[in-house]
Amino acid sequence: MKKIYTLAFLFLGILIVKAQDEEQSSGAAQANNPLANMTALNFHDYYIPKLTDAPADAYMNTAWIRFAKPFSSGKLLLRVSVPLATIGTPDVNGSINAVNGLGDVNAFLSYNFVSKPSSTIGIGPMLSAPTASKDPLGTGKWQGGFAFVAFIAKSPIFQFGGLITWQASFAGDDDRPATNIAAIQPFYFWQLGKGTYLRGAPIWGFDIKNDAYSIPLALGIGKVVKVGDTMFNLFIEPQYSVLHNGTQPQFQVFTGINLQFMN
Repeated sequence: MKKIYTLAFLFLGILIVKAQDEEQSSGAAQANNPLANMTALNFHDYYIPKLTDAPADAYMNTAWIRFAKPFSSGKLLLRVSVPLATIGTPDVNGSINAVNGLGDVNAFLSYNFVSKPSSTIGIGPMLSAPTASKDPLGTGKWQGGFAFVAFIAKSPIFQFGGLITWQASFAGDDDRPATNIAAIQPFYFWQLGKGTYLRGAPIWGFDIKNDAYSIPLALGIGKVVKVGDTMFNLFIEPQYSVLHNGTQPQFQVFTGINLQFMN
């Protein structure tokens, strides 16, 4: 009888551990879903130490604060992004002159016409406001367009998707050039277990009006940790541009902390 009790407790322990691992894997899989039916607060940073067609010592750094809020049982999701940018360029004496401040704030509202744990797909309008505190940090234009995003998580091991955006200027400072900008952001995540995963989420940017573009590849690592009712997602991701034209990031490091609030 003692052996039976021992085997029963051992079996129960295995079931509990397995359930915890499955819950953690499920949480890790959804931690990178930009359309997840959860309020989210993200802190992202792009450090760009090397630019193409620019002086050797020129650099850029853009920190983003992003807030996402779902509505109508997850059918609608509003995401607002606020950039804090720095641009450093060398002068004739070799000293670095840095310009920093607020960039152009943008937002998009997604209608999620597919909203399932295994797949989420949404589309909606986006708007950028000329909020930059200094001219080099923004366009000086109101811009409107659309965003399309998809996240596929049919596998607990591998998740993928993409974000496609397009926007063009329709009002603003008449002395500033018009804009016509598109971006494609593929993303892919490979779960290694216990909340650790490999990742890539490069942004392929296309300045249609000026025939400039940048197509980087990326591979990084992340870790998802649940603390109470909050999911913490920390990551670092080097990115290297394999195709480019104009002044674009040659190499950059994308880091971030994403917070998803379960309640």
